[in-house]
Amino acid sequence: MDPLDILENLHKVQPVFQPVISAVKHTIIGYELLGRYHFEDEWISLGDFFHDTDVPDEYKIEVDHYILQLAIEKMLEEENKCTLFINRNAKQLLVNSGEDFLQTLKGFEKKGFAMTRIVLEITEHDFDEDFEVLEHLLMYYKTYGIQVAVDNVGAKSSNIDRIRQLRPHILKIDAGIFRKHSPDVFQDIISSLAVLARRIGAKLAYENIEDNHQLYFAWKHGGHYYQGFYLAKPDFNFLTTDALSVDMGEKVKDFVQREKARIEARFAFILSCEEKVKKLLPQWHGPDQADAFIKAVKDSFHKESFRLYICDSNGQQVSSNFRKRHTIWEVEGSQKGSHWAFRPYFLENMMHMKTWHQGILSETYSDIETGEMVRTFSYPLSNQFFLFVDISYSYIFENDHLFFQ
Repeated sequence: MDPLDILENLHKVQPVFQPVISAVKHTIIGYELLGRYHFEDEWISLGDFFHDTDVPDEYKIEVDHYILQLAIEKMLEEENKCTLFINRNAKQLLVNSGEDFLQTLKGFEKKGFAMTRIVLEITEHDFDEDFEVLEHLLMYYKTYGIQVAVDNVGAKSSNIDRIRQLRPHILKIDAGIFRKHSPDVFQDIISSLAVLARRIGAKLAYENIEDNHQLYFAWKHGGHYYQGFYLAKPDFNFLTTDALSVDMGEKVKDFVQREKARIEARFAFILSCEEKVKKLLPQWHGPDQADAFIKAVKDSFHKESFRLYICDSNGQQVSSNFRKRHTIWEVEGSQKGSHWAFRPYFLENMMHMKTWHQGILSETYSDIETGEMVRTFSYPLSNQFFLFVDISYSYIFENDHLFFQ
């Protein structure tokens, strides 16, 4: 299809709207604006047209403007009060220093469409352009109330600093990340993005959700907004919440129950570990007998653990490592005297256990020695000494409530 044919037949171009659903209200709060072209008795996506680098930017700008005009006129006519998510690339925005796009929006504002209802989506690829100029332009747009979203975030980890600098309102994540990576890899990616979002005050939005599994993970991993074919396909009309393919309220109820069951099972595991140690506490006779105490404890954690050791409140190890290889426990005396207070949260966890006299189960992390994803249960033997029980990957994998937090 010749791009020039599209430009010469704009009457065959129409906007379509894909709903964006809120995790807070479980309702449609906005629509992503997309384009369709009537070709040989069917409506085809204009995605290839906009992504084709051979298509002149002025063609794309004209078609984009036409679609946006039709969309906003339709929203005004039907008194639709939702937010409109629109996609633009840096080259288009930077034409005439960004004034053309701004003047377009000002014209719509005079007709009653507030700029605060616009979410401007850019991709990380746009950062390959003159970032300083783009940053200043987007900051300028934000002063008018225009919201900024970075699409396909995480595709280039090198752009994290630029995202922090830009401080967008929304970070959009492709739910396909759940298919492309192993669970531990996407867990790391999502955790990093979630921390970034909290630091800069941005909301996470998951797009391209194709099944219930992806919707669950989007909800579980801090998704504020959701969109994708599983929820609703793009439509020429403004779909209502009742027209969604799934009942978001019911889905979230199911997710909540699933998570509550996992949390309850995890707490039960912690209590079970605590009870095992409490029964053996009378055999704790101080750091000089630390190895003897672990010998008494290890059989109680034979199924769950692959390594046990004891540290003092300063993070110094006062016992040997007791390391299970296959089914045999080996004593690694060389680890006695090692220091672990440099590890994140180590001292905070020490104080937590000392204050509340309770055990703690860590989040999953990659073990330095084995490279496997593990968790650690720790428990205060006294105010100064603490037992650490490293839970094996195989046990975590077999018990879903422990797999990821």
